[in-house]
Amino acid sequence: MWAIVDHHLVRYGGSFTPRLIERARGSYLYDRQGRKILDFTSGQMCATLGHNHPDVVQAIHKACEDVLHLFSGMLSPAVVELADSLCRLLPPTLQKALFLNTGSEANEAALRMAKLHTGGFEVLGLSASWHGMTAGAGASTFVSARKGYGPTIPGNLALPTPNCYRCPIRHCQDQCDMTCLEVGFDLVDSQSVGAYAAAIAEPVLSAGGVVVPPEGYFQRLQGYCQERGMLLILDEAQTAFGRLGSFFAFEQLGMVPDILTLSKTLGGGLPLAATVTSEAIEADCYEKGFIFYTSHVSDPMPAEVGLAVLRVLTNQNLAERAATMGAYLKDGLLKLKDRYEAIGDVRGRGLLLGVELVKDRTTREPDPETGAAITRRCLELGLSMNITALPGMGSVWRIAPPLTVTQAELDEGLAILEQAIRDCL
Repeated sequence: MWAIVDHHLVRYGGSFTPRLIERARGSYLYDRQGRKILDFTSGQMCATLGHNHPDVVQAIHKACEDVLHLFSGMLSPAVVELADSLCRLLPPTLQKALFLNTGSEANEAALRMAKLHTGGFEVLGLSASWHGMTAGAGASTFVSARKGYGPTIPGNLALPTPNCYRCPIRHCQDQCDMTCLEVGFDLVDSQSVGAYAAAIAEPVLSAGGVVVPPEGYFQRLQGYCQERGMLLILDEAQTAFGRLGSFFAFEQLGMVPDILTLSKTLGGGLPLAATVTSEAIEADCYEKGFIFYTSHVSDPMPAEVGLAVLRVLTNQNLAERAATMGAYLKDGLLKLKDRYEAIGDVRGRGLLLGVELVKDRTTREPDPETGAAITRRCLELGLSMNITALPGMGSVWRIAPPLTVTQAELDEGLAILEQAIRDCL
């Protein structure tokens, strides 16, 4: 089997995990040998209800009996119901939704709308951002995957990431005063040709090291955008639908974006994304001839799944549960930090947490080698972890179990992690 992998599959992000996964249920994966693996990344941060949740499976069956796919200009009842259910959860200024497949697509649509609406083309992103792999989203992605692919779309400018553990302007330590935001806008203003369109940011920068901007950051960012006639796009691929302890992260930020992008956590493990904006912006874009026509826009089957995900999240109060389980998990990780000098920082919100590994707590030099070794040992012991070891970003575990995770499963994961740390150190 692995000979076929080596012979035929393109490697698209490093090497493949050396186990073939045959089955998945709840918080666990099972390989072909029947070995059980506790999944602390919810698949690719998507399976927030756990793997193969019965309501998701039932929704897929329903779509198989009704309709799977349509001409892109046609609508199914599921798409209409999903729009209604989603927008009931959102404020009055976010009531127009477009349903797509991936986070890259959702961000692509948001950027096209922002450019068409404002008439500008310049887009600001944070230096540790990850917004996708398509042309527009990739041009606004600064944390990795930029070198060797030729020029990106013109007009993309970077703002320093407000990471107080590793201050990008060497100004703060452990408490960001947002000088980085002021300096960042001074820099982009000096480079701008006067054609601003949007700023795009994640409420918590996940691939960039689970960086949580300081309180008030997004309000100030939105103010800078408004002064320049720009739209603010929040990319809530990983933070929406309960993971941070609220339905949407922006509810914790004291502001509402001009455009909201959703993906990963809306599909429960299936490809489903959404771009949501105001009636005024949608109407203006429509009048100007907005086009975002894809083969699978408004597809019925993922819409059925999205409806099921929203029902489960609401009926089972999973956002509140994520806050409780997240606090429990963070407390356990902080206890590990007290015991092991290799853990330099523990951060995050709800069930999206980061653990940064360092060679020395004083110098804060990152330790990607030890991080990778512990990650491999965790998998051997039955725990799937995700290490971010991108250049300049340190070595950070992204820990994001399903919102349905139990306290016993968290204890199991913490025990495996501690054993792996002991074995490697």
